[in-house]
This record gives sequence, structure tokens and C-alpha cells, in this order.
Amino acid sequence: MSRDPRFDGKFFVGVLTTGIYCRTVCPAVAPKEQNVRYFDSAVKAAQAGLRPCLRCRPDSAPGSNPWKGTGTTLARAISLIEAGALAGKSSGEPASTVTQLADRLGISSRYLNKLFTEGFGTSPKQYALYRQLLFAKQLLHQTQLPITQVALAAGFNSIRRFNEAFKQTLQLTPTQLRKTALTKAAKEQDIDSSTGFGEIDTLGEFVPHYGLTLYQYYRPPLDWASQLAFYRLRAVTGMEWFTPQMSHPQASDAVQIADETYVSAEAKADDNGLEYGRCFAIGKMRGTVQIIHEPKLNRFKLAIALTEDSAVDELQLLVTEVRRILDLDADMQQIEQGLSTLPSLGLTPFSGLRIPGAGSLFEAVCRAILGQQVTVVQATKLLNILVEAYGERFSLNGREYRLFPTPEAIREAGLTELKMPGARKLALNALAAFICEHPEASVDDWLSVKGIGPWTIAYAKLRGLGDPNVFLHSDLIVKKHLLALYIKNNRLDETAAAAVSYPQLCEQLSQQIAPWGSYLTFQLWHQ
Repeated sequence: MSRDPRFDGKFFVGVLTTGIYCRTVCPAVAPKEQNVRYFDSAVKAAQAGLRPCLRCRPDSAPGSNPWKGTGTTLARAISLIEAGALAGKSSGEPASTVTQLADRLGISSRYLNKLFTEGFGTSPKQYALYRQLLFAKQLLHQTQLPITQVALAAGFNSIRRFNEAFKQTLQLTPTQLRKTALTKAAKEQDIDSSTGFGEIDTLGEFVPHYGLTLYQYYRPPLDWASQLAFYRLRAVTGMEWFTPQMSHPQASDAVQIADETYVSAEAKADDNGLEYGRCFAIGKMRGTVQIIHEPKLNRFKLAIALTEDSAVDELQLLVTEVRRILDLDADMQQIEQGLSTLPSLGLTPFSGLRIPGAGSLFEAVCRAILGQQVTVVQATKLLNILVEAYGERFSLNGREYRLFPTPEAIREAGLTELKMPGARKLALNALAAFICEHPEASVDDWLSVKGIGPWTIAYAKLRGLGDPNVFLHSDLIVKKHLLALYIKNNRLDETAAAAVSYPQLCEQLSQQIAPWGSYLTFQLWHQ
């Protein structure tokens, strides 16, 4: 009843008398308790025959993933489904079957169905379908995309199938939802009437202009200034940029300021006053996304611009990737409680400190390799040289942008531009070749590549996958601050401090902090 945003998305309120389920932050009058049933996921609420509220829009709630960090098969299955494993593409690529998904996970389809039944009360296929429909609902609420484009963006190849599934599951047709939501959304400024992937001209034809705005919510607290500072120190010219928020530029009008010449003195003093932008390439989709923080509403505004030859069928994956990069689904209340109760450290955690993700898994592992035994500034210089020499370029609205190099580009690259040990260059080449030859291999399989060690793999998981349980205790900065905290908290003299077994201490902490080791890593880096 307090509508506390820290619990948004952690559970949903089903009102049995109205047949509707709501977010915990819904502004509607609270129903009587005897008419309420609680659900730990939107999928379970739907399985009980309830439809999502049109007022609080459960499709916009932050994700709540209790399975994350447990290392279970279910977590891997969810990741593959979020990447579109069970949804066909508009390009004609067929969807995987549940049996094929189970084969990729190394389990039987029967066991996979059992995992989803126990976790969500439904099958993997129905889980994937409901996720597609909620994303479609979000697009119908927040954009003016034509319904056909919404269907494609949500992973449907057939508009007829989309309409049938939407009406059967959400108890409204897409057209009905659009009509009832559009006027209200515009008044509440939850939709920007000037943006969409196009418009209908006087002849009734769809004219594309490839830009739209979406809103992504999170549970507070969130320290955006610290995330921005982390990104700015490691920014790549032409691929990432930062602009003063007061200017409110469109994604297509973003100005590259990696050298900070465009940042005002006020913005430098307060990183919360900056927007973060970067390029992306997902499948056949290329473009830019401008990320604007709206702290009073606990959300980010995403201003997305696409090239004219981009397809919209990867849009859902783009949103998933942005949420991973910003770590928007983290339950910071639970994580910080775990951090503050470590008995041997006496750590007072910095509030809202999240995992600042890299643009992709390959980008994360390249950052790790280039960052070995050098400072962050030196590593960033090497990264800029790598992207300048081997990154794909594309033009959008009169500006040129750079993408991070692909494994195919690095596989045969000479890398003569990089001033670093030859063994490290060979490791980059060899890893890129391994990824090209074994696209289905896991990150742990990369250890078989010469020059790729446990620290590199851990860093890749941390920033490239958003793995919440990567305790990088072998990192020199982590080791320095960890020992300092331990010695201070336990009031050890010099003799006792010298006798501390660091491996034993790390083993103990790894068990105590699981599954939130990544957040302990960033807390220690932030010291």
C-alpha cells in the first residue's frame, strides 16, 4: 500500500474481482485484501487468468530474476529465450523448438519443461510468448509504431498470429489497446508523439524515419553518477559519447565528446546531469541509443535511432541489452543487505552501485585483454586504436559512427597499431578465431585458447554477461582494498596482518557473498 518503488517488479498484485494484475506502484485505489492474490512474476499472474493493468502497465516493471546468480540451467534457458531462441525473425529465420533449446542446454525437453513449470507455472514456449506480448504491449503504449511493425519487433512473423495471441492472452486486441492508451499516454508524457519508426502520409502509405523513444524502469537506489564516471573513463571516440542533459538532444543529434571539450563545467561537477550515448549492432540492425536518466520517475528514457536498412525484429534484444548494460533489473536492497552483513569486512556499501556493462561479450573480453598489466588510461588508448583501425563505420543522419570490431575482423588482423606485447596480440587473434569457429561455445571454453586466463574470463562474465557472482579477488586493486578493510575491521597489528592468508580469506568471502560477488568487486573498485 506504500507503493514503495524499491519493490516494483518483485511481485505483482492480482485483483480477483476485476481480473486485473498490477505493479506494486500502481496509483489506483488499493483493493480489499480479501480480493487480492500475490504473484512473484507477471507470467504466473497471466496463468491465473488475469490481464495486465492499463494504468500501471506491468510490462514496464523492472525484471525480478530470483534465479539469477544461482548458476542453474533455468538461468541459461532464460538468457537464450531473451535472445530470441524461441521466437522467429521477420527475416525468415525459423524459431528454435523447445527440443532444440533443450539440446543446447544439454538436457532433455521433459526436464526443461519441468524447470519452467516449477519456476513459472507454464511451459518454455508459453513463457517466451508472454514475454513477446508484454514487449508488444510496451511498444503500443509508448510509441506510435504501426501495429505490423510492433508485431515484427516483438518477434512475430504473422500479423494474424500476433492478433490472435494478443487477444487470447491479454483480452484486448492491439488496436483496442492502442486506442484506449494513446490519448492518456500523450497527456502523461509517457509517449513522444513526434517519434516512431515512421508516419502515415496523405496517401495512406507508411513513410519510415527510423527513430523512437522507449522508457525503462528500475528499482531504486541507483548511483547514476558513478556509472557515468566509469563509462567516461573508458569511453571510445565515435562509439560512445556524453552530452549535457539540459540540451535534450535526439539520438541522431548526439555530439561526440569523448575528449570532454563539450561538457559544461556544471555537467563535469555533477555527472547526473549527463546523458550517455553509444552505437550498437545487433543482427542486421545498426544505430545509436541515447540514454537519459529521469531519477524522479525511477526510469531511463531511451532515444533510439536506426539506419534506413535496419530491420526492427531485433528491437526487443536491443532493449534487453541496454537493461543489462545499465543493470536495471538488480535488486539493490537485497544485494546491499548481503554486502553490509559480511562479518569479516565491516563494509558500509556505497548505495546504488551497479554493474556497468560493456556493449557485448566480445567487447568485454577485448577490454580485459587490452587492460592486462596497464593502467585504465593506457588500456582505453589501446581500445580506441583497435576500434579506429578495425571497427565498422556507418552513417546516420549525416554523422559517422564506429562499431566495436567483430571477431571476424580481429581474427585476421595484424594489430600492428597496438603497442603491447606480441603474445597479447596473438591471444586476441586466437580468441577471435576460436569464437568464429565455435559460436556455440561457452565463455569457460575460451580458457582453452593460449593467453586467455581465469581473470580475463571472469572480467568478460562480469561486464559482458552481467553475471552477478564474479568476485575478482585476483585483481590487484580488489586485493589492496580488501586486505585494508579486513585489517582495519579486525584491528590487526603488523604481525597479524602479515600472517593473513589471502586465498583463505577470499574463499570464505566468496561463500558468504554468493551470489553477489560482482557487486563486492565493484564496491572494492569504488573505494
